[in-house]
Amino acid sequence: MEFEKHKIQIAGQELQFLQAGSGPPLVLIHGLLGGAFCWRFNIPAFAQRFTTYAIDLPGFGECDAPRSLDCGMQAQAQRLISLFENLKLQSVDLVASSWGGAVAFHLAALSPIVRSLVLAAPVNPWSDFGMRRVRFLSSKIGGLFLRTILPVSRPVHRTAVLRMYGNPKLVSEETIEGYSCRLIRPGRIHNILNTLRSWEKDVSALQDAFPRIHARSLLIWGTRDGAVDLRSSEKLMQSLPGCERVLFQGVGHLPFEEAPDEFNRLTLEFLGKVPVLP
Repeated sequence: MEFEKHKIQIAGQELQFLQAGSGPPLVLIHGLLGGAFCWRFNIPAFAQRFTTYAIDLPGFGECDAPRSLDCGMQAQAQRLISLFENLKLQSVDLVASSWGGAVAFHLAALSPIVRSLVLAAPVNPWSDFGMRRVRFLSSKIGGLFLRTILPVSRPVHRTAVLRMYGNPKLVSEETIEGYSCRLIRPGRIHNILNTLRSWEKDVSALQDAFPRIHARSLLIWGTRDGAVDLRSSEKLMQSLPGCERVLFQGVGHLPFEEAPDEFNRLTLEFLGKVPVLP
């Protein structure tokens, strides 16, 4: 699959994305510690029907950012709105994962051009998984711990990625190296800490954001997800208009990587049913 790599300035900060295909715009938003790389199994399928933009948000993927930059969910959503304005997009569909799903919620609440949301286990107010870890790492002691450990953490990256899959045998060396090399980029520790420090505020703000979301939604969840509580999807379905849910049996937190063919098929089928914005 041929794609173009773009760098663009948004409010003085660089944002990067891969672009492939033609047709209506489809924007892919990665999860925490991810990047455009995460969608390598999905872009070829989506680009057959959509102009596909796989984002590297500032502070993630291959997009470096200053240590002091706010990399929280709401700040990233505002940057994406500016990107859409820069690209002169009139209507967009969003596919997002985990932390990126929360960014997509904020974005859809702020921008009427968001037509639909396809979300893989999005972070939300009703999942407590990992909150103790977030609170600890957001503290001064936790921040010191992360700054000490992350530079020498490469040996445990394999274990961390394996835990994201329902079937660890499906994890390739390419996948482990892809996440690892992006995690240890210069300044990445500070970007992560700035994201975590605004985490609870950003998640809490979703309660006010949901009533303003009018986009159609599809939730895709692995039944062996240990990162975002599957039970929270029930509350999400009650909070989002026209929301559908599909469960991937035996799959973990990254269904778009672990079961990409089925994820691509369901996503394209769903997008094909969403009415065109007037």
